Amino acid sequence: MGWLITVGGVGVIIAVFGICFFILAEVLPLFKAASVVEMGTTKLSAANAIVIGSDEWGRVPFAYQGGAEVTFATFDGSPAKSLALPLPQGTNVTASALDARHNRLILGLNDGRVGSVLIRYAPAAGTAEPVPEITPETFQTVGRPGLPVTAVGYGDGGSSKLIASLQALPDGTHLLNAVLIKEKRSLMGKPKPAIAGSFDLTPLLQGKTVQILASSVGDSVLAVTEAGEVCYFFLNRNSLELRQRFKPFADLPNPAISRIDYVSGDVSIVASGVGGQSRVFSLYNQTTPGAKQEQRLFGETKRFPDLPAAATFFAASQRNKTILTGAGRTVSMRYTTTQSVRWERHLPFETRLAALDGKAEHLFLLDSTGTLHRYGIDDPHPESGWRAFFGKVWYEGASEPAFVWQSTGGSDEFESKLSLTPLIIGSLKGTIFALLFAVPIALLAAIYSGCFLPANVKRIVKPTMELMASLPSVVLGFLAGLWLAPLIEDRVPSVLLIFLVVPATALICGGLWSRLPVQQRNRLPEGSEYWLLTIPVLIAILVGWHLGPWVESWAFVVKDQASGRQIADFRLWWPHITGLAFDQRNCLVVGFMMGFAVIPVIFTIADDALSNVPPSLKAASMALGATRWQVVRTVILPVASAGLFSAVMIGFGRAVGETMIVVMATGNTPLMDFNPFTGMRTLSANIAVELPEASVHSTHYRALFLGAMILFGLTFMLNTIAEVLRQRLKERFKIV
Repeated sequence: MGWLITVGGVGVIIAVFGICFFILAEVLPLFKAASVVEMGTTKLSAANAIVIGSDEWGRVPFAYQGGAEVTFATFDGSPAKSLALPLPQGTNVTASALDARHNRLILGLNDGRVGSVLIRYAPAAGTAEPVPEITPETFQTVGRPGLPVTAVGYGDGGSSKLIASLQALPDGTHLLNAVLIKEKRSLMGKPKPAIAGSFDLTPLLQGKTVQILASSVGDSVLAVTEAGEVCYFFLNRNSLELRQRFKPFADLPNPAISRIDYVSGDVSIVASGVGGQSRVFSLYNQTTPGAKQEQRLFGETKRFPDLPAAATFFAASQRNKTILTGAGRTVSMRYTTTQSVRWERHLPFETRLAALDGKAEHLFLLDSTGTLHRYGIDDPHPESGWRAFFGKVWYEGASEPAFVWQSTGGSDEFESKLSLTPLIIGSLKGTIFALLFAVPIALLAAIYSGCFLPANVKRIVKPTMELMASLPSVVLGFLAGLWLAPLIEDRVPSVLLIFLVVPATALICGGLWSRLPVQQRNRLPEGSEYWLLTIPVLIAILVGWHLGPWVESWAFVVKDQASGRQIADFRLWWPHITGLAFDQRNCLVVGFMMGFAVIPVIFTIADDALSNVPPSLKAASMALGATRWQVVRTVILPVASAGLFSAVMIGFGRAVGETMIVVMATGNTPLMDFNPFTGMRTLSANIAVELPEASVHSTHYRALFLGAMILFGLTFMLNTIAEVLRQRLKERFKIV
C-alpha cells in the first residue's frame, strides 16, 4: 500500500506539471516578436513608381508610376505584365492615390477630373498566379474645370461617395474642393449616381495645403497645411463642415507634418513629423468650449519611438491595426492599439515605397533602384503583449485609457480588447464577498459543533452539512439567478438590517444567559443551549425582513429630478449617493450563494481539525477550573489553528475556481470595481463561456489559456504561502 501511495503521489505531481507545461506551450507564443524573412526580389520596369500595392495573397504585386498603365510583377522569373488604364481620351494623370482596402487606384487628371479604377485579381486554377484585371469607374469634375489636379482623396460609403481634389493656381495658391455623389434608387432599374453636393473648402483653410485624405467610408476629409495644421471636415447630412483644427506637433520647434495616414478603420490617423516623430490621433467624444454637446474629434492617444528622419513611406494592414512605416534604410512595423513595435530593421537599401497584402502575411519594399523586395511576415498575435493583457490601453473611440476585456466585435476594424486585469479583479471580488459570508459562519459553526454540541446532535448536523457540498453548482447558480437575485433586489435594506439584528440578538441572548444563576443554567443538558437561541434568532430575521421597507422609507430617499417627488428606493439611492451602479445580479447575491457552496467545505475540515485535539488537553484544562469557552479559546483553537487555516485556504480555492454560480448570478460583465451591488466576470467563468467559441491557436484562444495560467499561478502561490504558514502554526502549537 505504501508503494501504491507513493506511485499515486508521483503520478499526481507529474500530471500537474504536465498540465502546466501544456498551458505554457499555448501561452508563450503570445509574447513572441514578429518574424520577417525576405522571400525574393524582382526588378520593376516602373522604377519611378509612386504607388505600389498587392493582391490579397501577396503573389502578384503591382506598381504605378503615373502614366497610362499599371505594371504587375512576379517573383518566378517571368517578365512583368502591364495593363493599360482606361483614361478619358486626351488626358493624362497628374495625381494619384491608392485605397489599399479595395485596391482602388484614384486618379486626378490634367483637366480637373477625378476618377478611379479597381484592380481585381481573378483566382486561377491549381498553383497558377491570380490573373489581374482593371475595372474602370466613373470620372467626375471636382473643382475648377481645366485646372490640373495635384492631390486626390476618395471615400466610398456604398450608396454615397466623397471625392476631394487639390488644384494649384499659377500664383502658388491651392484650391480644395469636394463632391458628394449619392445613388438614387428607384423601383425599377439600377441605382443612378447623382451629385448631392459640391463644396469649396478653400476659404476655410489657412495657408498652403500639402496633403489631403478622404476616409474610406466617405464621411470626412482631412487637409494638411504647410504650417503643420490638420483641418478636419465632417459630412453632416449633405453639408461638409469644418469640425476641428489641430496641430499634432504644436509642442515642437518645427511643427510641420511630413505626412498623415489612416489606420485600418479610418478612426485613427498616424501623423509623422519632419523630425521622425510618430503620433496617433483618434476620434472620440470631446467637449469643446462653446459647444452645446459632445462631438467626435481627434485627440492624441499614443506616441511611438522616433524614426531617424521624417517618414517617407507608409502602409496600413487591412486585417488589423498593424502599420508599416520608416525613413531611408529603417523599416518599422508597429501595432497602434498596444503602441508596440513589432519589428524594426536597418536594411542595406533605401526604401521608397511599401505595401502590405490583404492577409498581412507579406510586405513589399521598393528601393531606390527599382528593385521590389518581398518579405514573409510571421506575426500571428500582434494584438498581444504585456501592455495588452495587464496595462491600460487607449482604444479607438474611448475618451481615456482603460482596462477592458471585449474579445469579439462585429467588424474587421474592431480592436481586440484583451485586458485580463478586470477578470483578475472580478475573481478576487467574487472570492472576497463569498468568504466574507462563508468564513465566519463556517468557522463559528465548526467551533460550536466540535466543542459544544452534544454528540447525538452532532451525528445529525455534520452529515447534513457535508450533504450540502454535494449540491451541483449549476443548481445553486440557477437558484441565485432566477430566485435569489430578484428577491434581494427589492429588499436590500431588509438584508442589511438582518445582518445587524441577528448578531445583536445573539449577543443579547448570550449576555442574558450568562447572568442567570448557575443552578438554573445547569438544568439544561450541556450543549443544548442552542434551543434557547433558535427562536429569538428566527424572530430577529422576521423582524429585520419586515422592517426593511420601513427603514428604506426614511433612510434611503432620493428626489426625482423630473417630478420633484421623494422616492424611497435603495436601487436609486445607492447610485445617487455613491455614484456607483446598482445591478440586480451583483456580488451580494454571489456572496450568499457561493458562500453557501463554500460553507460545507470549510466547516467539515475545521470540525475535523477541532475534533483531533487530544481529549487529555481538554480534560486537563477543565480540571484546572477553566470554563468551556476558556478551554476552546486558550487550548483547542491554538492547537487546531493549522487545520483551521487550511480549511479557510481550501475554501478560498473552492471560491476562486467557481464557474457556474458566477456565470448565472453576476451578469458576467468584466468590471473594475469592488462595488458590492454590481456584478463581475471571473477568470474561470470567462474560460468556461468563451473557450468553446474561440478559434484554436488564435490570440483569443491563447489569451484564455493565459487566464488559466494566471488562475493556476494565483492558487499555487496562495496555497504555497498557506502551507508555509500552516507549518509554522503547527510547529508553534505542536504537542510534545
